Amino acid sequence: MLPSAGVYYFPWEINSSVPEGTTLRTFGRLCCYDLARSEAILTTQHNSAQYQVCVDTKFVEPFQAQVGSFFMVLGEAEHRKETSSPVVKARILTCVEGMNVPLLEQAIQEQRKYFNERQEQRGNSTS
Repeated sequence: MLPSAGVYYFPWEINSSVPEGTTLRTFGRLCCYDLARSEAILTTQHNSAQYQVCVDTKFVEPFQAQVGSFFMVLGEAEHRKETSSPVVKARILTCVEGMNVPLLEQAIQEQRKYFNERQEQRGNSTS
């Protein structure tokens, strides 16, 4: 069974408030990869802060783990006792090196705006 499309979360939005099992998409630069633990760390800069997302890579191995390359991940949020923020259990992990990150962020914001407007229109039509 394929995972649902997944809502885009910016790496700085992934925290303990993301419900367990939520299908999500996010992105970041591959900072490190531990093959023995099947774990990758994606990082991204936002304003003056650096954010990390831990990715469980068991389901996508083997993959070309080029440290420093930009990756997008689709997977489910999983809460683990040893980490404060959820781990993303990757179903798809794709290298997207060369992607225009500010343009991606703008596209995600526009998509959210569109979905919110559509939800409001549905709410108004049922009233």
